[in-house]
Amino acid sequence: MSNPLEQFVIKPIIPIKAEGIDISFTNSSLFMLLSVAVVFLLFTFCLRHRTIIPSRSQSISECIYLFVSGLIKDNIGPDGLKYFSFIFSLFLFVAFGNMLGLTPYAFTFTSHVTAVGTLSLLALLFNISVGIKKRGWGYLRTFMPKGIPWPLAPLIVPIETISLLSKPFSLTVRLAANMTVGHIMLKILAGFVVGLSVLGAIPLLFSSCIVAFEFFIAVLQAFIYTVLSCIYLGDALRGH
Repeated sequence: MSNPLEQFVIKPIIPIKAEGIDISFTNSSLFMLLSVAVVFLLFTFCLRHRTIIPSRSQSISECIYLFVSGLIKDNIGPDGLKYFSFIFSLFLFVAFGNMLGLTPYAFTFTSHVTAVGTLSLLALLFNISVGIKKRGWGYLRTFMPKGIPWPLAPLIVPIETISLLSKPFSLTVRLAANMTVGHIMLKILAGFVVGLSVLGAIPLLFSSCIVAFEFFIAVLQAFIYTVLSCIYLGDALRGH
């Protein structure tokens, strides 16, 4: 591929159309399923022999568990642990989606605004449903915080509404942009490795460092995505 943007093209694997609507199984769908499968297999392997004194493999799953539970406690509080399953799944899905995209001939679905945006919208709907369930009609205070004079409602309510709706946008753009830029840079450097022949050892070494750095970025972006999701969920539970 000479074009560094070609790696982001969604290609159908199993073409499916229903009443004119394209619902084909694509390379993006494949790597979403692979991400879930890898997580399932990893935890199945790590927890195959559960003991009080954890083995090395069991320690991996426990460390991930403690890491995510710590994020929830720090950003939501102890009450947020009841939503651990959702946050835990969110973190693993994004993290493994990012890391799988760095393997050769893989597809990075987290670089697409549509995929990440849908996930962020689901997170927003989850936050709203949790907020309504927890606070009832008091959730409407999200759009009109306490202490604000009612004559300012025509100004404050639209601002707070835009603020709420911008949360999935901020989650989506941050993650998709970082994944896209990183992969474009890797593709360009890989082209230098091939084009420079003997002297390609220098860009090859540099490219290897970039790949290692991109793995760090992949986990970091999953961390940031999860932290912000926790903060937004905490706002829904507590309000202003």
